[in-house]
Amino acid sequence: MQLSHTAKSTSAVFDDPNLVGSAGLVPVMRLAARAGLAELADRLLSVPTDKGANAGVKVASLVAGMVAGADSIDDMALLRHGGMSRLFSQIYAPSTLGSFLRMFRFGHVRQLDAVAARFLHELTDLTPVVTASPWLAFVDVDDTVIGVHGHAKQGAGFGYNQVRGLNALLATLTVPDAAPVIVAQRLRKGSCASARGAKRLVADAVTTTRRILPAATPVLVRMDSAFYGRNAVHAALAGGAQVSVTTRMDNRVKAAIAAIRDDAWTSIEYTDAVFDDTTGQWISRAEVAEVAFTAFAAQPQRDRVPGRLIVRRIPDFHADAHRAVGQDGLFDVWRFHAFFTTTDPTLLDTVTADQVHRRHAIIEQVHADLKNSALAHLPSGVFTANAAWLVLAVIAFNLTRTAATLAAANLARATTATVRRTLIQIPCRVATRARRMIMHLPQDWPWQAAWTRLNDRVADPPDTATS
Repeated sequence: MQLSHTAKSTSAVFDDPNLVGSAGLVPVMRLAARAGLAELADRLLSVPTDKGANAGVKVASLVAGMVAGADSIDDMALLRHGGMSRLFSQIYAPSTLGSFLRMFRFGHVRQLDAVAARFLHELTDLTPVVTASPWLAFVDVDDTVIGVHGHAKQGAGFGYNQVRGLNALLATLTVPDAAPVIVAQRLRKGSCASARGAKRLVADAVTTTRRILPAATPVLVRMDSAFYGRNAVHAALAGGAQVSVTTRMDNRVKAAIAAIRDDAWTSIEYTDAVFDDTTGQWISRAEVAEVAFTAFAAQPQRDRVPGRLIVRRIPDFHADAHRAVGQDGLFDVWRFHAFFTTTDPTLLDTVTADQVHRRHAIIEQVHADLKNSALAHLPSGVFTANAAWLVLAVIAFNLTRTAATLAAANLARATTATVRRTLIQIPCRVATRARRMIMHLPQDWPWQAAWTRLNDRVADPPDTATS
């Protein structure tokens, strides 16, 4: 690609009142309107004073800005350019939206949580973003530290990764052959333990999941060892879900692993594994086995949870590396990774349960996606404003994911950045002809079919003919 002209022969003037930089906001925000985003916010939010007036429009404006790529309050100015006022009404200034967020208190953030949960429910009723799974639906729980800068951030502290920031706890819902959506979220101070508040979040996540999916769909909550405790596990079980949670290597877990017989281990597909067509088995040094196990057995009877302890062992290559050349060990040295699950062995056998649990890492992709979009920054010095920003980022994530699912099959699992580049950030010129608004989009746009399909799917149904 090469320039067809010299710099001296060109000039640029920002003077066209009919150009729009993000034409994809039109079908996406129409989808949000059909799912009742503004109405839900108006009904459920009670932010005080005149700063909280017209909450529905302000929430929709913040979400629209995030969908278009805003990651700070000042970035909301991208909604106020060219022909945007011809496509949308009541476009607030960034300062007004910032004042709205700073009026939030903890109770208002919880009200916004309710808006996010109900909005996702409406989206799933309108679209196939979450389809019923006859096998299993997975709720993954994990936290991440969002780094911040400056000394004016309330609640900022050094977390488990030694990064100064705030801690975001998320729960995602994934069904086979679909990308994850976020069903619960919570912002905590940066120095808090991972499991703080997990009981309430897991309960909220399972409740939202049960509302979205048919009652007969089994739900499995997957968590890492930071959440191995009575509160989070009992919250999942109380909601009717099963659990799969990594255990810490305490004395009871070590004793259970030591009791596993040598002939109980089964080779699994793992790194560098080779499939033997003759025997129909994987040739691998990684193996799994299981043993009956009761979690929290030292606690009162009502807190104990019976289930299975599934153990994966792999060779300890670190120990092998310290041996001299030609010196083999007297016995194999293994590294053990164990997790506790309450699933039925007829639903998930030992090998399948291990494979399913390892896919818990999918939530890390959601963390990375959010940090590459609306959560690149936490824009306010007020903690509750940042907590509301997190909820709005989740709403924008779910809305973008739903729009991509409607647009094209190959975009349903794409990242937010890809969806934004292909469907949202499309320039257009707004014109009017015969009392009809026309959006002139670029000729030969590579994703024209996907954008058109999205726009057609969310368009208002035709009026009923009357005689």
